[in-house]
Amino acid sequence: MGGALSVTALVAQRVHGPEPFQFGISETIRSQVLGEDRVLNIYLPHGYSADTVAAYPVIFLLDGSAEEDFIHVSGAVQFASYPWINWVPESIVVGIANVDRKRDFTFPTSIAKDKEQFPTTGGSAAFLRFLGDELIPFVEGNYRIGADRMLIGQSLGGLFATEVLFKRPELFTRYLIVSPSLWWDGGSLLEQEPAFVGHADHIPKTVFIAVGKEGKNMVRPAQALTRKVRKEKGIRVGYRYLPLFDHANILHRAVMDGFRWLSEPETK
Repeated sequence: MGGALSVTALVAQRVHGPEPFQFGISETIRSQVLGEDRVLNIYLPHGYSADTVAAYPVIFLLDGSAEEDFIHVSGAVQFASYPWINWVPESIVVGIANVDRKRDFTFPTSIAKDKEQFPTTGGSAAFLRFLGDELIPFVEGNYRIGADRMLIGQSLGGLFATEVLFKRPELFTRYLIVSPSLWWDGGSLLEQEPAFVGHADHIPKTVFIAVGKEGKNMVRPAQALTRKVRKEKGIRVGYRYLPLFDHANILHRAVMDGFRWLSEPETK
């Protein structure tokens, strides 16, 4: 009995009650282009608040709500930027929470079945204007960011990231495109000529594309996108086929592979 009492007495006691663990901050901005409020989830690297001078690269993440990909991708950024890993520099992450991802990430389709199944689609032009004309200037005006900007998107987000790459490539210096839904509208996006062709000032530095074991309608377009971007001199292009991963579980692995690829010397 006495032994049991002595063990009980050693149990740690709370110093104070539980408190929330904060990993990032949240901002709500009003978009005049979209006519709605949009939530941004933002991860700031260690030391950001104490440093009044340094500017940081920024990673814009589609599907960026706390219930989507913000937490695990921001964790990947934190891990990859540790000095003993050093795949990417310490970076700010801006997760763009969704309102209607099918609307925002797709351009109008001529496929009747898709129109019927997804009636709100076709709003990517407005979302691209929001991104370039409202969101990026807001982040530039309120956070200490440098010239290096990355866009990460998967699935329909990968389709939209590809559309940005083709239509306004100068918005980002780096693109990380995972399992892009390039089958949309019968693959019409791949038939377009990217805006960076023949315009050296619009060429991004790097484009990394990854796809898993997801069927021919996903793998072949991703390969075609890789070939198309590689035709333009000056862009470093990476491609990974990840057969152990599918559409549901590929994103985290692809992001980590993309970060590691960025740290590797460029091969000629």
